Parts: sequence; C-alpha cells; structure tokens
Amino acid sequence: MDALPLDPKNTILVVDDTPDNLALMSALLKNTYKVKVANHGDKGLRIAASATPPDLILLDVMMPDIDGYEVCRRLKADLKTCHIPVIFLTAKSEPEDEQKGLSLGAADYISKPISPPILLARVATQLKLKASADFLRNQNAFLAAEVARRTSELEAVQEVTILALASLAETRDAETGKHILRTQR
Repeated sequence: MDALPLDPKNTILVVDDTPDNLALMSALLKNTYKVKVANHGDKGLRIAASATPPDLILLDVMMPDIDGYEVCRRLKADLKTCHIPVIFLTAKSEPEDEQKGLSLGAADYISKPISPPILLARVATQLKLKASADFLRNQNAFLAAEVARRTSELEAVQEVTILALASLAETRDAETGKHILRTQR
C-alpha cells in the first residue's frame, strides 16, 4: 500500500471573535502550519468554501451573529466543506455543550483555557485522520472507475465471444446458428 501523502504545511483556519484568541492561536500554530483567521462565522464559512479550503478548523462557540454550533452545522451540510475536521475551542465546558458540538459533526471539543501541547497533539491527530480519510476517498473513487472500465471491457469481450460462437455454429448448422443469434439478441 502506498504511503499517505502528508502536506508539510497544512492550513488551519481559526474562527474566533476575540482578537487576543486569534493572536494566541496564530502564534501557537504559525511555526508548524499555515494559519488563516476569521473574526466571525460568516467570514469563516467563506474561507472554508474558498478555492483553497483549510485542512482543519478551530472554531469558537460563543460568537455574535452566528454561533460556532451553527457554523459547524453549515460546514457539515455543505458538500464542499463537510470533510474538513472541526475542533471547537470554547469556554463552554458543560458536558451537554460538548455533546452538542460533537453531535453536530465536530471532530473534537477543547475547553478554554487551552493547554498548548494538548491542542497541538489533537490538531496533529485530526490532520492525520483527515489525510487517511482523503486517501481512502481517492482510492475508492479510483477503484470504482477501474471496476467500471474493466466491466466494460469484459462486456465487449463477452459480446465478441458470443458473436464468434454464433458465427461458428451457423457455419456448421444453419438452424442452430440462427437460434444462437436469436438467443444472443
């Protein structure tokens, strides 16, 4: 099996309405990842659906206008963004908050204040899982196309074989040959 292709510098989108949190996350991640920031949910959704989507999204829950739960729901409902892992980073630390975030499709849920080593480990883990899932999706698409191509080839060979056998039988016995051709049709 081929090795999984890993991007040496994955892109992380941080969506948070607090400038200090955006600065902290950028400083923490910038040496290992490309970092994009959005200070509200709409901007985060636009960046996620852009031509160069992020590989992972760190998302705050409590934001004005659109909260993080709604952003996650919209991300998971859109075919262009549904495969991007979302990790909630939030001050909401009640079990029901975490359960709600995970039920909306988030890959992980981290309560603030964050522990930098834990955040980095969870980001790395989710990126590895995403790379594996992307690899499998690509392999599945390739295999489906290959099965369709080979099935088409087999059908063509089958048609030619039946025609050849029918022609051979027709040369030996006209009545049997015509019956074989009628059966083929």
